[in-house]
Amino acid sequence: MGNALRLLYSHCCKPTTAGDSQGKDGVSALSHDLFQFDITSQGLLAYYGLPQQSSASATTSLPQGVKFELQTLPVDTKAVPDGDTITVYVSTTDPRESLNVPRDVQSAADQRSRARAAKNYTKADELHKKIIDSGYRVLNLQNQEILARKYRIRLRGIDAPESSMPYGKEAKEELVKLVQGKCLRVLVYDEDQYGRCVGDIYCDGKFVQEVMLKKGLAWHYSAYDQRVELATWEKQARAKRVGLWATSNPEKPWEWRKDKRQGR
Repeated sequence: MGNALRLLYSHCCKPTTAGDSQGKDGVSALSHDLFQFDITSQGLLAYYGLPQQSSASATTSLPQGVKFELQTLPVDTKAVPDGDTITVYVSTTDPRESLNVPRDVQSAADQRSRARAAKNYTKADELHKKIIDSGYRVLNLQNQEILARKYRIRLRGIDAPESSMPYGKEAKEELVKLVQGKCLRVLVYDEDQYGRCVGDIYCDGKFVQEVMLKKGLAWHYSAYDQRVELATWEKQARAKRVGLWATSNPEKPWEWRKDKRQGR
């Protein structure tokens, strides 16, 4: 592009006579600006002396404590096992992912494509199993096959009732309703003992944990998260007696799990 801009600049920005300047002034000005945009590291901002974003501010734009951000592909309904866990997939064309795809996974994906083209579906299925076992999957979205990496996400700061507990079914249904078919923004803070990414989830401008707490379908998991706003949203739901707070003394999911482990 730089050569094209230089050619445009050389033709349009050289001195003109009064007779031929009228039709070229606008193009000349545009080509001059484009040329300056091309040859300066900060583009027109630097050329016109406007404030520039430093590289330091660009790297600190995420909230404090965030290790990385995920932009997911649309979520499948079956990817929500309960009210505080989601399995998501991120395309390997994502800049962060593209650098980390194992060579054997990419090779298997390429071989699978060729096997399917040759209608050798048995081999294609074998290769896909290898891909899945490696933590990836080939998804078909809008008739396009996409190699994607799998992530299991544990919603940070909340604990929803287990599926067999009162309101466990309702919690799962609400989470499904929020995320099904949607692309999510996930801010990952940590990894738990089960290998799940612990993160905040945003969908269509909504903070998912906020919705779950305000509807009384999750507890604030204060043992692991001390955010004041999460405690406030739980208190609001308690006061309104919505969701699990309709009962006077709902069982805490972490105590329920402890009892199950001890065989009670």
